[in-house]
This record gives sequence, C-alpha cells and structure tokens, in this order.
Amino acid sequence: MSRDLAPDLVERLAKAFDADPTARLLQNAVTTTSIDEVALDRRVVTSIDHSVSNLLDDWAATSQEKSGRCWLFAGTNLLRAGARKKLGVKDFEFSQNHLLFWDKLEKANYWLESVIATADREADDRTVAHLLAHPAEDGGQWNMFAALVRKHGLVPKVAMPETKSSGNTHQMNRDIATILRQAARDLRSRAAAGAAAETLDAARESVLATVHRLLCIHLGTPPDSFVWQWKDSDGGFHRDGVMTPLEFADAYVTVPLQEYVCLVNDPRPTSPYGRTFTVEHLGNVVGAPPVTYLNVEVDLMKTLASETIVGGEPVWFGCDTGQMSNSALGLWDAGLYDRAMVYASEPTLTKADRLLLHESCMTHAMLFTGVDLLDGAPRRWRVENSWGTEKGDKGFMTMNDGWFAEYVFEVAVRRDRLSAELQAALDQAPIVLPAWDPMGALAG
Repeated sequence: MSRDLAPDLVERLAKAFDADPTARLLQNAVTTTSIDEVALDRRVVTSIDHSVSNLLDDWAATSQEKSGRCWLFAGTNLLRAGARKKLGVKDFEFSQNHLLFWDKLEKANYWLESVIATADREADDRTVAHLLAHPAEDGGQWNMFAALVRKHGLVPKVAMPETKSSGNTHQMNRDIATILRQAARDLRSRAAAGAAAETLDAARESVLATVHRLLCIHLGTPPDSFVWQWKDSDGGFHRDGVMTPLEFADAYVTVPLQEYVCLVNDPRPTSPYGRTFTVEHLGNVVGAPPVTYLNVEVDLMKTLASETIVGGEPVWFGCDTGQMSNSALGLWDAGLYDRAMVYASEPTLTKADRLLLHESCMTHAMLFTGVDLLDGAPRRWRVENSWGTEKGDKGFMTMNDGWFAEYVFEVAVRRDRLSAELQAALDQAPIVLPAWDPMGALAG
C-alpha cells in the first residue's frame, strides 16, 4: 500500500523543527554559509599538519586543469621521479597531452569494438545503455596507463605541450561523443541488416579517421620523433639526438612497468579477498592485457604502499576524493566534517555499503609521495595531487590513515612485494564484473 506525504505529518515535522533552538541556529548558519564550512570540525583540522617521517617529493606539483586526466598525471608523476634523477634536473614533466591523444583514439576504437560486439542486443539493454552513456570519458585506470606507455611511449612536455583543449576537455569530449553515438547508430543498423564483418570494420576505420582528425585539431599531432637535448641542474648541456616516443620511454622510464600489479580493496560480501577481478568492456587499448585487479584487505594495501615509499618509490593510487576532504586546506580525514551534529543523524554506511548503494567509488587518482610512520605503522600519508600549487601544501595534500581505510580503493605496486600465495592468485582466471559495476569506475 502506498502512502502519501500527509499534511498532518508535515505539520508535526515543522512544529518539531521550530521547537528546536539548535536546529534554528543551524538554519541561520547554513542558509548563509556553505554546509561544509559549518560542519568542518576544527578539532580535526588543528590535529593535522603536513609533516611526515618519510618524504620523497622535492619537486613542484602539476596541474591537470579542467580535465579528467588525473590518472595520466599520477602515472607520469610516478615516472618522472626517476627521470629527473637520470636527467640530472630538478623539474621535468612527461607530456600528458601526448598520452591524452592516444588514449582518446584508443578508447574510440575500444568503444566501437564493444558497440559491434553488442550490436545484437536492444538499445535499452543495460550493457548497451552503459556504453552509450559513456562514449568519451577522460578517466582511466592504472592498467590503462601502462598499456598506453607500452604501445605509444612517452615524450617530454616540450615535444607535445598543452593546448586549450587538453586543459579543458569538455567541448572536445562533447564532439567526440556525438561522433561515436552516431557511429553506434549506423553500426548497429548495418549489423541488424546482416552486414559482413569486413563492412563493419571499414565503417569503424572511417569513424576513427574522423576522430583522429578531431584530436589533431584540438590537441596537435603527436610527434613520430623529436630531437631531445637539455641542460642539467648544474648547467651542463646534453643531447640524445633524434628519438622516437618508444625510445624515449625506454631511456627514461626507470621502473619496470610490466611488473606492476593493481590491488583493490572491495569489501563487498560478493567480492572475496585473494581473487582477481575484471570488468566487462573496461579498457582503452584493444589487445592489451585486460584491466585486472587483485582484491586484498586494506591493511595489506597500507603495508605495501608504506614499504614502497620507505624504499624510495612513490605509489600510484585511486580513491574517492569527494568524501570528507577539503582541497583548500589539503586535508583528508574520515571525521573532517561533523555533519551528524548538523543533521542530528549519524551516518552508518560501511565501505561495502557505499559501493553497493552507489554512494562511493574511485573518482580520482594521485600519487603517495610520503608516509608518517609511528612505531612502524602509518598514521598519515602525503599526497601529490594534480590540481596546481594553490591548494594544500603547494599542491601536496595530507591524508589521515583512517581516510585511507574508508576511501582508497586501488594501489599499484610491484608484483614481487606480494606473498607467494598472492602472486599465484594473480594467475587465476578473473571473476568478470558487469560493465556498470562501481569497481569499473574511471579516475578523472
């Protein structure tokens, strides 16, 4: 039996509110001030500073500007740590625009392949609907970053600098999405009419030619080769001569990308620990190893991340940055906002609940560049963000360990840091999650 919102109930609610002086005081505050400013717990803010016992960064933070390229920035920021040392320079950036170009073109091809593979289903099929809703996103995952570097290499920022559209991708993405959705209509129509595979492939290539032209107009044309020369921090001049992107990556990527594995913490009862997972239609490079996760307890993720930092290497990670964070202060703490005091309602959702009920998922990727250890256990983490130098500690943020447990979902670490049992688990066939599962969210 359905029940409407009865007038007598509304009257009782209004009288109860008017009789509560605290509620009226909060109304006065929140109607003129941001709820997050009112709920910000000063006790938490004053209990955190940006110092850590183990610090790696001595470089400037980068800026993804108005784009969803955080995963590319986090990846290139990880790689530039070693490149700086090899080049003998203080400041250096790989071109994120170069990787953005290839990611967009590869994603268009990957998406078209998925559209063709599902052409026999109705447009309102849940998988097809998911594909049509997300044809041109900026975001990505660790495995997708590694796939781009393996196939397309890297270039220094000077060889393919930023453009108006690389820093603000909205209009470019809008137009790519229109092209791809139109292509989906045509491909599905041809498939329904019984078109041969060769006909569909020719149509796919025609669409990719249009997308390639659009990307060159917006982002510039990626260089086949370039002359690389530079001055080190002592003023010494160096020249490597003409290099291709793959040669440049081979020369200046100092970590073994092929040995990194992706660990996630998914505490839902349906996601057993010690098992690998993949997500349908998640990826960018057709033919690359599939996006695969190993699900582990969050304490193990903390241990491996802190050990990696103490060993001298930053850690790529993905999280839900919109939860209990203050970007201006550069702070993340699970108790940063006391909204329970404002609303007189205690939040009780667990991490598993938040995933299951679509309250939370991975939305952003960054880099751990420090950890504060007390008696060997982490109590706070230093984070290199890609939001410029105006926020936090000149672009670096501080995360309390409790926030890590609740809102960090993914880290990339070297395979040999895992136990023999977990290394063996990586070789098992992954459990396949549907395309719309929250663990398939793209960090942007």
